[in-house]
Amino acid sequence: MKSKIKTLSIIIMSLFYIGVGTNHIINPNWFVRIIPPILPFKIAIVYISGIFEIILGSLLIFPKTRFIAGWGLIILLLAVYPANIYVALTNGEAMDITPLIAWGRLPFQFVLIGLAYWHSKA
Repeated sequence: MKSKIKTLSIIIMSLFYIGVGTNHIINPNWFVRIIPPILPFKIAIVYISGIFEIILGSLLIFPKTRFIAGWGLIILLLAVYPANIYVALTNGEAMDITPLIAWGRLPFQFVLIGLAYWHSKA
């Protein structure tokens, strides 16, 4: 049963990262708004993070590359965490969401990191 849950989780998260990464490429301006103002090259950051999400989400599917994908996703999730902090500090205005959702996203990032770690374990 645990194996089936993990397999389903891997499939869902793989599709999630591929989908979000694709959205970075299709709709980069939406993501530019949530990058902290202090960071330069915002459009490049959006495209690069999106490409990594697509690649790592794809690598997550295959058992032989799952370790690399899991640790790559952990690094990526930590790298984009400042965007979540910025959204929270704007009380959601940077993303047009409520303050509750903006602040609630902060701990959720650690759930995603935990899943990525779990998935890295074949």
